[in-house]
Amino acid sequence: MTDSKRRRGLMTASALLGGVLVLSACSGSDDSSASDGGKDTSQAKVDEAAAEKTSEAQIEITPKDGSDNASINNSAAVTVSKGTLTEVTMTTSDGAAVEGEISADKTSWKPSGQLERSTTYKVAAEAKDSDGRVAHENASFSTVSPDNSFLGYFTPEDGSTVGVGMPVSLNFDKAITNKADVQKGVTVTSSSGQEVVCHWFNDTRMDCRPDEYWQEGSTVTLDLALDGVEGAEGVYGVQQKTVTFTIGRNQVSYVDAETKQMKVMQDGNVVRTIPISAGSPENKTYEGQMVISEKFKETRMNGATVGFTDDDGKGEYDIKDVPHAMRLSTSGTFIHGNYWGADSVFGSVNTSHGCVGLNDTKGANDTGTAGYWFYNNSIIGDVVVVQNTGDQTIAPDNGLNGWNMDWEQWKAGSAV
Repeated sequence: MTDSKRRRGLMTASALLGGVLVLSACSGSDDSSASDGGKDTSQAKVDEAAAEKTSEAQIEITPKDGSDNASINNSAAVTVSKGTLTEVTMTTSDGAAVEGEISADKTSWKPSGQLERSTTYKVAAEAKDSDGRVAHENASFSTVSPDNSFLGYFTPEDGSTVGVGMPVSLNFDKAITNKADVQKGVTVTSSSGQEVVCHWFNDTRMDCRPDEYWQEGSTVTLDLALDGVEGAEGVYGVQQKTVTFTIGRNQVSYVDAETKQMKVMQDGNVVRTIPISAGSPENKTYEGQMVISEKFKETRMNGATVGFTDDDGKGEYDIKDVPHAMRLSTSGTFIHGNYWGADSVFGSVNTSHGCVGLNDTKGANDTGTAGYWFYNNSIIGDVVVVQNTGDQTIAPDNGLNGWNMDWEQWKAGSAV
């Protein structure tokens, strides 16, 4: 072998050996770098430094990012563990700010009020751990839409004082098919201890009352815990509210269509007897227990709205300033002042189209009239019992008149 050939052979062998050495080094060795699993010491130091800069504060935003159909009451919240909140902002998709408050211990935040339906909200939160290292979290969610939610419109109003006949009446804006679940989310209690039962008149109305009239001076509480309750398939409640109202003095007035007199009784005592004019023989007044649901110092009454029309289709009457009118039924029964009838009518003749009329004057300002006195001594929820008209008893759902259903029938209409 020539020298040149031998040199080429040695170079080739050297190159092969070098490759073996390189492969051997990559597969591990017994030097110091192998003692930590082969990790580069410099990289470990970088990772350790990065870890030291990362905040331990753990922020959680609910509902989760991207959620829809969120509750407008309890969904929005920010909490932090291993740290304290330093700033939370919540805005609508168009940038409107939502007021909120961080808790005293700075570990939670929630909006100050109820959210809006069908609205997208964005939440940005910042927190610090015990070493002052900052953490951030962001989320966006949308609240339940009107199409996928229901509301219960209730009467009486929160904080009001009402008569002993005032039921709690809920009218839902969607048909309720899961009546039991919805009813379980509605609780009505009285400081008097009276048992209260709710009754479904149909798919959208539920009234609640005791067996007998409320005890005067008692306090009634309505708790609505309907948030998230499925009232029908894919339709959820959004209300979470407590309502209280007070029962005033016990006033029940008795209208006798035969004697044409009304006895106003408070706490079982007759405080005034008032001559009246009830419905004529052709237009008899409903009989039964009726609850005053609305009061108007003056209002318009047009016969066309309740089916009393002439041959031309116009109302048989159209009085634009009926004084001291108080509604007794949804269908149009009122007890009201009457200035167009002769004074001699009251106490002697039944002449109305079905209402109960009291002597009054035009303008509703004459303090000496029966209409003025009764209006000013009546409140929403007072009971007017109409007797001896010869007509049928008013339907329990025609107004707030569930007292015309006996207790066993009433309880039978409960879904729970």
